Amino acid sequence: MASPAAPDLVHHDFAVWGVEARIVISDPEALPLARRIADAELAAVTAAASRFEPDSELSRLNSGERPAGRIELSPLLAEYVAVALAAAADTDGDVDPTLGGDLDRLGYDRDFAALPADGVTLTITRPRRPGWERVALDGRTLTLPVGLRLDLGATAKAHTADRLVRRIAQETGADALVSLGGDLATAGASDRLWEVLVQDLPSDPAQQIAIPNGAGVATSSTQKRRWRSDGQVRHHILDPRFGLPADDVWRSATVAATTCVRANALSTASIVRGLKAPAWLRGLGADARLVARDGSIVTTGRWPAALPSTGTGRTDG
Repeated sequence: MASPAAPDLVHHDFAVWGVEARIVISDPEALPLARRIADAELAAVTAAASRFEPDSELSRLNSGERPAGRIELSPLLAEYVAVALAAAADTDGDVDPTLGGDLDRLGYDRDFAALPADGVTLTITRPRRPGWERVALDGRTLTLPVGLRLDLGATAKAHTADRLVRRIAQETGADALVSLGGDLATAGASDRLWEVLVQDLPSDPAQQIAIPNGAGVATSSTQKRRWRSDGQVRHHILDPRFGLPADDVWRSATVAATTCVRANALSTASIVRGLKAPAWLRGLGADARLVARDGSIVTTGRWPAALPSTGTGRTDG
């Protein structure tokens, strides 16, 4: 991540959920408070929605008994499940939160840094029946059919960036930017423009863009979070039709939107849709940048022009 370019900005870099994270804030004196807010928010989300923490509410839900398939959720987990189901509906099921069992079967059953180098043996028996339409949430009451395991990874990190940056801005009165492993959100009362570097791997084409307060940018990548199973290299973005990694038509997909979770849903769905993604994004009027396997770039909507300077944040999948 680049250092803040504006003289009034200070930042704090840290690691969470196996990814690099950054908080940038316009008031140096408010940074300690911002860090305390982040610590509390991230701990709460981990306890509620982590698939890798055995004692989290989500892990207990996935492994526990389901009387009549109905489970009462905490307010926080219910919020995250609602966001995930909304993303599934908005993307016609391309972002499916019921892929937890498929990710486990592929060997992605723990924090990525802890995955074994030699992977697992994989047995494919039949195409997968997408599960999100069989899940229902009524207030805090979840109906989850037996056999389905939730994974909120496609939306939870982005939604956390949105929640966290809004809370920091509200409680400190400062402009703020939060980046969680390529999911980036901004908030504040001023008309500040944040400079952001869009690049996946160091060898990929880079672009500097400017986004206002109250925006989100997310990058989904087929080059990150790769491991081996059954002798094949896998990545973490699954095609819900098959429960297998989507074809890597795109090296990365980056989307700018009014929220990070919206940007991330569209970027993830773009990877899943492959060659159909540009037309779909244009139909939505989405502002997106797709990097093809050969390094060529396709943009849609009002994707911003490049800036020549160093950014305050980075979105990198």
